[in-house]
Amino acid sequence: MARKKNMPEGITPNASHKRMVDTDWFRGLVLLLPYALMFATFILAPVMIAVGLSFTHFDVVNDPKFAGLENYLTLFTGDVVFMKYVLPNTVMYAIIVGIGGYVLSFLMAWVLAQVTPRARTLYSLAMYTPSMTGQLMVTIIFKAAFSGDQNGIVNAWLLQLRAIDQPIQWLIQPEHFMQIMIIVSLWSSMGIGFLSMLSGIMNIDQELYEAAYVDGLRNRAQEIIYITVPSMKPQMLFGAVMSIVGAFNMGWIGISLAGSNPTPEYSGQLIVNHIDDYGYLRYEMGYAAAVSVVLLCLVWICSQVANKLFTEKEDF
Repeated sequence: MARKKNMPEGITPNASHKRMVDTDWFRGLVLLLPYALMFATFILAPVMIAVGLSFTHFDVVNDPKFAGLENYLTLFTGDVVFMKYVLPNTVMYAIIVGIGGYVLSFLMAWVLAQVTPRARTLYSLAMYTPSMTGQLMVTIIFKAAFSGDQNGIVNAWLLQLRAIDQPIQWLIQPEHFMQIMIIVSLWSSMGIGFLSMLSGIMNIDQELYEAAYVDGLRNRAQEIIYITVPSMKPQMLFGAVMSIVGAFNMGWIGISLAGSNPTPEYSGQLIVNHIDDYGYLRYEMGYAAAVSVVLLCLVWICSQVANKLFTEKEDF
């Protein structure tokens, strides 16, 4: 059999193909190496250290002492604050702010997709800005708005309308504190997930809508259900994950409003605040690590639910 043209002597086609595959694999490994190092350093290693510390008693000063499952048993059977206040507050807050903020982000993105490009740019910037300002805006705007004296904006309005007879201590009374936290969180929920949804809606092929109306689509609600959402599942998934992470990570809002940790009568105490309380105020790092592992599991479960809802199934 004649040797193929342009093939060096002593090298078979299979050997050449194998060498190319090995080279491509090595190049891919080199490209992934920086990301792998960053992931291992800033994500994997801290998670593994936290899991390890959760099985110990560690006060930062002395060496960690192995405690087995004692921290977890204490958390679920002996920590009254966690079971009575922190866990219910976190679940309620995550449902209202996570799901509510997610739905609100989608609706606002859909509304902005219907306006002119110039107005869309201005409104998008106005909605996205609160998510970037963070603690500064909460401290300046909302602490002034919900100030407990008669000069507070909300109290002044209510007094002027004769809805109340005397100023309300909004940021001290437990019955009002969580509601204010939710208002502030929803106000600042238009973050990067909102922008991704807006981008997804803007990139949907308009011919899909035209064809759907020809096939019998009747209104905008059906348009959203049958065309918009199925056409932007990657953006919906990204927005869901960002909303979940944000909802479980907004404990700083309660601390900024109250000015202390814990919040008034634990009315706005979330799992993140509980971790800070035990880790940075009481220096019980082992117990704080156990609480952080529980928080990690909650975030992972919610993320898996979002993946099931918005990940496209491959047809075989």
